[in-house]
Amino acid sequence: MPPPQTATPLAILSRFLSSPSPPPLPELLRVHALAVTLGLSPRPDLAAKLVSAYSSAGRPGLAALAASATPRPDAFLWNSLIRAHHCASDFAVALAAHRRMLASGARPSRFTAPLAASAAAELGALGVGTSVHAYCVRCGLLDGDGGSVAVASSLVYMYARCGVVGDAVKVFEEMPERDVVAWTAVVSGCVRNGECAEGLRYLVEMVRLADDGGTKPNSRTMESGLEACGVLGELNSGRCLHGYVVKIGVGDSPLVTSALFSMYSKCHSTEDARILFPELLEKDVVSWTSLIGAYCRRGLIREAIESFQEMEESGMQPDEVLVSCLLAGLGNNGNVHGGKEFHAVITKRNFEDSVLTGNALISMYGKFELVDIACRVFRSLHRQDAESWNLMIVGYCKAGCDVKCLELYRELQFRDKDEFLCYASSLVSAISSCSRLEELRLGRSAHCYAIKHLLDDNLSVANVLIGMYGRSGKFYHACKIFALAKLKGDVVTWNALICSYAHLGHSNFALSLYDQMLTGGLKPNLATLITAISACANLAALERGEQIHSYVKEMGWESDVSISTALVDMYAKCGQLGIARKIFDSMLQRDVVAWNVMISGYGMHGEPKQALELFDEMERGSVKPNSVTFLAILSACCHSGFVEEGRKLFSRMGRYSLEPNLKHYACMVDILGKSGHLQEAEDMILAMPVEPDGGVWGTLLSACKVHDNFEMGLRIAKKAFASDPGNDGYYILMSNSYGSVKKWDEIEKLREMMKNHGVEKGVGWSAVDNCG
Repeated sequence: MPPPQTATPLAILSRFLSSPSPPPLPELLRVHALAVTLGLSPRPDLAAKLVSAYSSAGRPGLAALAASATPRPDAFLWNSLIRAHHCASDFAVALAAHRRMLASGARPSRFTAPLAASAAAELGALGVGTSVHAYCVRCGLLDGDGGSVAVASSLVYMYARCGVVGDAVKVFEEMPERDVVAWTAVVSGCVRNGECAEGLRYLVEMVRLADDGGTKPNSRTMESGLEACGVLGELNSGRCLHGYVVKIGVGDSPLVTSALFSMYSKCHSTEDARILFPELLEKDVVSWTSLIGAYCRRGLIREAIESFQEMEESGMQPDEVLVSCLLAGLGNNGNVHGGKEFHAVITKRNFEDSVLTGNALISMYGKFELVDIACRVFRSLHRQDAESWNLMIVGYCKAGCDVKCLELYRELQFRDKDEFLCYASSLVSAISSCSRLEELRLGRSAHCYAIKHLLDDNLSVANVLIGMYGRSGKFYHACKIFALAKLKGDVVTWNALICSYAHLGHSNFALSLYDQMLTGGLKPNLATLITAISACANLAALERGEQIHSYVKEMGWESDVSISTALVDMYAKCGQLGIARKIFDSMLQRDVVAWNVMISGYGMHGEPKQALELFDEMERGSVKPNSVTFLAILSACCHSGFVEEGRKLFSRMGRYSLEPNLKHYACMVDILGKSGHLQEAEDMILAMPVEPDGGVWGTLLSACKVHDNFEMGLRIAKKAFASDPGNDGYYILMSNSYGSVKKWDEIEKLREMMKNHGVEKGVGWSAVDNCG
């Protein structure tokens, strides 16, 4: 039997060139070595075959080595080399080879352009991409059949990936034929660049044409369409696409399933997201976060926590984003107990050291108004960013801790100024606190900071500055800021100035601004109308109030509790108790303010029986009276001399754990004093748990004058003078009392006292002067 013949090197190389599939790497290296040994490696066809084989083996470096052996590579070899680097994701190297190809004079083909455009897209190299587009036009690569569709599709993808979606759409619209790659490129490009509605429109057009025999979308196309629905919150469109992916048979694709889950989560369709979740092949932290986030947004905290526990049981460890998401849900839900429990859990897992988690904790406790705990978290952070400071400052402001808010704001100012600047919301909180504390000097300092750092152009900052200056009576500054802000401002800007005028009792100016606002075509909101109605109440401007009431009816806002309460107050102060009571009775909900306003209205107009009946009705209901309620009902008793009822009501405050303040005591002293129970009134003042002020003593002094009790009046007057030596009313009362018993010397002494305390001589002295 003759021995087998050994294949010659040329036979080996010939078989390699004709083989459709590349050999294993060891054999490939042997073939390459043979080619070099035989001096055949410069052959372009052999070099191209080696480049392609090395590319398939994932060895782009050896592919480049094989290509470099050819002194004059042709277009096919260049394309093979560019493709090798592209497949290895060496896009910069691929573009470098593309550049050398063009420099060598080789003509780019319909295989070259898509590779170069795609590499430029991945690198965001718009300049290279446009040059590819230019030679495609020059060389006619976009004309005719064949590869022109692939070339145009790659240009659409390149422009979209580089953020020039307008040019991508333009290239797409000029394509005579479009394959699924082109459609997917334009849909995904629009969505990626924020043009979700436009991307969805192209997908709908593609689906319509597919029904007429056109190209059907694939899983990538549907993924982008579903993403657009999620961003836009288009749940109905998303459901339609869900049905369509099932119809065309791509519903089982992991890519589509993930996109459907994401879409339902973003559209707050929690139940659909929950149903799809088990179908996800890979449940990573992102998918768990989407599900838990969907539950949190719907306020389903129990389900969110259960999902968190299920995730941990599956062996998946949460990250900072997931923990922060759950903390935000607990904060929005007001779940204080659950929030503290979860805080304990993440402390054990050492998540609290993270700035992201720490900020979420500060935000959560800020929403609970547990600012002391929020501050402990803030101080415990190893590193605080601008968000940490902002959350803490805003938290203090919202909780009404204005002094602490300003202290933290000032601390922020003294930090390293190059580290980070104050947020606009922090500045708004600081200025709001200055306004409430009437700290105009600090407010002006914050205003200077805003100007220096160009934050005064922020509308929220401008609005709060208007409010601060207006409430301080600095209307020149408030109006100056208002004049600049109102051009781009909204109803909040107008409200800031209107409320400022109303707050300081300038009701006419407030209504005038309200009229200007309407003339300018800006619609008032609830806050504007409440302020305008209150201004009408203060002016007893019934006709204006009725006009605003008509507007409220027209807008359908009459059922709002605050609006209805303001209307009750306005009609009551304008003497229209019947209308006020009719509105009050029609209210579906009544808070304590509404009850107080109606009771006060009856008392103001000398209708104590109705006030007492309404108070009894309030006690029988679910709304508990507060200290303002008792002041209103005691005032009603005072105006009508209902002594016994006043005594009972005053003692009833303890039933609601309410401590009487100076105003309540002054009201009771007035009730007792006017009815002649002077000694009881004095005993009550002496037994007060708080130091009586001049107003309380002055009320009893007036009663002494009414009942001609000169001896007690003299005793009470000394206490009134000691409490408030600058009040000319006390001197007038005593001078009249001395005049009635003809004690002219005492009147002269009163005059000397007034002079010593710098009290101006009042109009009540004229009669005494004439007697003298």
